[in-house]
Amino acid sequence: MGIPMLSNNLIYSKLNPIKMKKEFEVIIIGGSYAGLSAAMALGRSLRQVLVLDSGQPCNRFTPHSHNFITHDGATPAEIARQARQQVERYDTVHFHVGLAAEGRKTEAGFEVKTQAGEMFFGKKLVFATGLRDVLPDLPGLFECWGKTALHCPYCHGYEFRKLPTAVLGNGDYGYDFSKLISQWTDDLTLLTNGKSTLSEEQAAKLQKHGIRIVETEISYFEQEKSELKAVVFKNKASLPLRAMYLRPNAVQHCDIPAQLGCELTEMGTLKVDMMQKTNVPGVFACGDNMTMGRAVAAAVATGMLAGAVANMMLVEDVFG
Repeated sequence: MGIPMLSNNLIYSKLNPIKMKKEFEVIIIGGSYAGLSAAMALGRSLRQVLVLDSGQPCNRFTPHSHNFITHDGATPAEIARQARQQVERYDTVHFHVGLAAEGRKTEAGFEVKTQAGEMFFGKKLVFATGLRDVLPDLPGLFECWGKTALHCPYCHGYEFRKLPTAVLGNGDYGYDFSKLISQWTDDLTLLTNGKSTLSEEQAAKLQKHGIRIVETEISYFEQEKSELKAVVFKNKASLPLRAMYLRPNAVQHCDIPAQLGCELTEMGTLKVDMMQKTNVPGVFACGDNMTMGRAVAAAVATGMLAGAVANMMLVEDVFG
């Protein structure tokens, strides 16, 4: 998961873009948890690093971050502030506000062009660019997203324990997700939003464990200040709710990996090996863009590894 958008004046006040250098050993695209973690690993390795960030992370709608040891319950903005403050201690790490729009391979590394036309060069690239969620077109859902319409019970389930809850899904996905969410509440409904594609066995198991199945199509979600109140169906019936889980489609937030020929998995995430390397030599990926297990702790871990391995590859380039 990423960090929420902060004021550029707050987080980039140390940088004068006019005097900024253009060539770096590593360019990190994305300044969220994974990107900052990679930057710290590289900064501590004495590498000249650019963190290029547009300030549009995917979890900017979430008021609190959970299940991250030492920061449980903190606001994402506070975690970001502390992380940024610590990374700034390493004077080889530089920051720039901008949207990375184009990238190409060169003989010596990579060129990255921002939407504003600025050009930067790096020997290695780290993508910490996250994913963009594509929500179902259901009125009221966007307002609740990240607050009471949720993607991860490990991040948010405890706060909504034992409350009226729904899962929006169908088929194998709806069945498996409902089983998982049942750990946090006994008041659970599976909303298939149309004809169920559950098998008879799946439906019977859910019902056996007290999980209701509603096939009626949804009209809208009733909410007040992002607090989910009820789901209203097209037949005018309604169901009181305090929380709902769904896993919307997600697409890559950045087009540059595709421009460089980076492979994707069947789930649409960047394909990496155990060292965070993509199939393109010199290009690494970390954080939400390369996993469906979207969590702060995971982003930090993969970011640190990507930074460390990028440093190792730079060492290997020197020794041959």
